[in-house]
Amino acid sequence: MKKIVVILSTCMIFAILLAGCGADEPDYTTEQFETALNKGDNLEGKTVSVKVDEIVPDSAFGYNIQTGKHLNFVSTDNPNVKKGDNVILKAKEVKSVLGSFVITYEK
Repeated sequence: MKKIVVILSTCMIFAILLAGCGADEPDYTTEQFETALNKGDNLEGKTVSVKVDEIVPDSAFGYNIQTGKHLNFVSTDNPNVKKGDNVILKAKEVKSVLGSFVITYEK
């Protein structure tokens, strides 16, 4: 009987730990992120769920993940994504350039 109680207790602890280690939910969807930027909100440090509309490996800013109407997530490092992928990115710095947003990020 004690063994059953110990096993059940252990299983409950693991279930709680696994639930706490689940995938983090992003702060914004692509649409919400772009709307907030257009309103002038500071979104540096926020996370966003991005669907890769296009990947441009040789843009003026390096690797450019294009999404939304005017969002460009840029990095000098290859993000190893392809068109259609969904990724969660953390905005480090956001700049408005010629009607588009250029966002450096962490993956």
